[in-house]
Amino acid sequence: MTSSDDFQTMFDLAPVSLWLEDYSGLKQLFDQWRSEGVIDLVEYLQADPSRRAACMASIRVVQVNQKTLSLFAAASQDELVSRLPEIFRDDMSDRVIHELAQFWDGRTEIENQTVNYALDGRRLDVTVRIRILPGHEADWSRALISLDDITARVRAEKLREASERYARGLFERSPVSLWVEDFSGVKRLLDGVRAQGIRDFGTFLKVHPEFVGRCVQEIRVLDVNEETLRMLGAPDKPTLLRSLPKVFRGEMHDSFAEQLRDLWDGKTLQQREVVNYTLGGEPVYIYMQFSILPDRQDNWDLVLLSLVDITARRRAEAYLEYLGTHDVLTQLRNRTFYTEELLRLTRKGPWPVSILALDMNGLKQVNDQVGHAAGDALLRRAGEVLAKLVDAPACVARVGGDEFIVLMPDTDERGVRSVREHLTTLVDLNNQFYGGPSGHLLSFAMGAATCQAGESLENALQAADRAMYEDKARHYESEGPAQRRPL
Repeated sequence: MTSSDDFQTMFDLAPVSLWLEDYSGLKQLFDQWRSEGVIDLVEYLQADPSRRAACMASIRVVQVNQKTLSLFAAASQDELVSRLPEIFRDDMSDRVIHELAQFWDGRTEIENQTVNYALDGRRLDVTVRIRILPGHEADWSRALISLDDITARVRAEKLREASERYARGLFERSPVSLWVEDFSGVKRLLDGVRAQGIRDFGTFLKVHPEFVGRCVQEIRVLDVNEETLRMLGAPDKPTLLRSLPKVFRGEMHDSFAEQLRDLWDGKTLQQREVVNYTLGGEPVYIYMQFSILPDRQDNWDLVLLSLVDITARRRAEAYLEYLGTHDVLTQLRNRTFYTEELLRLTRKGPWPVSILALDMNGLKQVNDQVGHAAGDALLRRAGEVLAKLVDAPACVARVGGDEFIVLMPDTDERGVRSVREHLTTLVDLNNQFYGGPSGHLLSFAMGAATCQAGESLENALQAADRAMYEDKARHYESEGPAQRRPL
C-alpha cells in the first residue's frame, strides 16, 4: 500500500470531521479586492452581505470523510455539497467574517468556534481548525479543515450558565438578607485552640475574651444580596463591606461568642436572634440562620447566612409587654407589675423595704364638676411628677383610679422622708407650671411604712395605707366641711 493509500485510509477513518477544500478562488478574490484598494476587510464585508456570500461561494469542497457525512446526516458527498447553504447559515454568517479576516491578514492556520447545521436540522456547535497545507501557501489550493463537535459541551455550558443566572437571580432578589461568607480562618483558630489541649471552650472564652474579636477579623464576606443593602441602608456592596464594623457592634460580641461555642460543639446549622445596626446607626433586630454548606464541612470556606428583619415584631412585642406592665394614661407601672414586684420583694428584698402610699386629693370633685377629660389631665400630671420621683430599683405604680404605690427596696425611714420631701417639691413646681385661673391643683395624701427583714410586707402596706387615709382626712378637714368626702 502506498503512502497515498495510507493517507486516504486515515482521512476516511478519522474520528473527527475532515474536509479537504480548495481556497484558491478565495485568494483570487482577496487579491482582486486589494487591487481595488480595500484595506479593512471586516468593514468591507459588513457593508454588503453579498460580498460575504461571494467568499463562501469561492471555496470548493474537494473531499470529506465518513465522519463528516455522519455528522451532517448526508448520504453522500454530492448531497452534502449540493446542500451547503443549509449547513452554513444563520449564526455562522457573522462568525465566518472572523475566519476570513485572519486569512486576509496572512495567517494560514486558524481556529474558530462557530455553528453549523446538519441536513436533518440539528444545530451543531463546532470548533473549526483550518490550515493551508504545506506547498500550497502561494495559491491556497489545498486546505484541511477539521470540525470537532462540541454541541454537548456547549449545551452543558449553557445549562450551567442558565442555572447560575437562576441561582444568582434567586440570591439577589430574595426577600430576606443573604450573606455568603468564608469561615475557614475561624476554623483554623478553633482548631489551634483544640490542638493546645483546651476542652472547656466556654471557660477559655471567659479567660481570653479577645479571642472573639480575633475570630471576627478572620471572617471574609464573599457576597451579599440586594435586600441586605436595603435593610442596612447601604448604597452598594463595596460601601457595606467597608462599613461592617458599624453593622456588627455592641451586643454582637456576645452573640458571636455564643455562635463560636456552638461551632466548637459541632453545630454547623444554627438559628438565633441578634441585633445589627444600619449604616445610619439604627438597630435592626434580626432572626439569623447560619449554615456551613454540606460539602464544605472540612474547611468552612462557604457559609450561607439568612437574616430576617424582625424589628417590627420586636417593637410590637415590646409595646405589648409595655402595655402589660404600664398604665396607659399615666405611663407609670400598673397593678400587674406592682403585684409581681411585691412578690419578688417579699422573697428577696433587699431589706429594708419602704412603701409610700399615695392618693390624689380632689380628683372626684374635678371629674364631677368639670368632667373626666379634666380629671384625666390631672392624672397625666400626676404621672409626670411621679415618674421623676424615684430611680430604679424603686418604682411607682398606679394601683387604682387615683391610688399610687411607691416601692423602695433597700430604703429606710430616712430615705422615705427624703422621697416625701422631693415629692412635695415636684408637686409645687407642677402646680406653678399648670397654674392659672382655670388650673386645678395637684395634691397627694401620703402614708409611709418601712418593713425590716423578717417582718410582713403586707402589714407594712396596710400601715402605709392607714397613714395615707389619715393624711387625706387631715387634708379635707383643713379645707372645710364642704370639701370633705367619705373615706
